[in-house]
Amino acid sequence: MPIKRYGADKSGAGGQNLPFARAVEAGGWLHVSGQVAMKDGEIVGTGIIEQTHLTIQNVIAILEEAGYGLEHVVRCGVWLDDPRDFWSFNAVYKSYFGEHPPARACVQSHMMVDCKVEIDCVAYKGP
Repeated sequence: MPIKRYGADKSGAGGQNLPFARAVEAGGWLHVSGQVAMKDGEIVGTGIIEQTHLTIQNVIAILEEAGYGLEHVVRCGVWLDDPRDFWSFNAVYKSYFGEHPPARACVQSHMMVDCKVEIDCVAYKGP
């Protein structure tokens, strides 16, 4: 079974090359690395709503690059900087996943970059 890596050569904040792929695909499974509200190597937006939209749009862009869509997502991991943002985050999240949400874990965590939310996911598309 071949393994395909997406975006291993992309840059992170400040133009740094990061030591991981944005996504890795194997056997119909796509593992998308944690995404944040980053555009052109910099965190954008100051509020949870704006950052959640951009974070999910970044996840969608990677899914689409690999030939997947939100309908293929089976699990998401979510890290929130501030637990008070939970309900606002959920409202935005639901607008993308609607009536068919994936399994999910959501925890509070200090972030490695100055953002309010990080999301990773696992998607599956059978042969």
